[in-house]
Amino acid sequence: MRNSRNEIVKYGVSFGTALAIAISWSENESVIWAILHGFLSWFYVIWHVITR
Repeated sequence: MRNSRNEIVKYGVSFGTALAIAISWSENESVIWAILHGFLSWFYVIWHVITR
């Protein structure tokens, strides 16, 4: 059970990063912003939840 939980978290983080990059690209069309948002994806999600 522990291994499957680790894999779910790993893929969730990867999906979250890819989602942040995709949304950033569609909004800004900037590679630099997409990389920054991908790198800071979870902080970006938390910030969005707090500010909305």
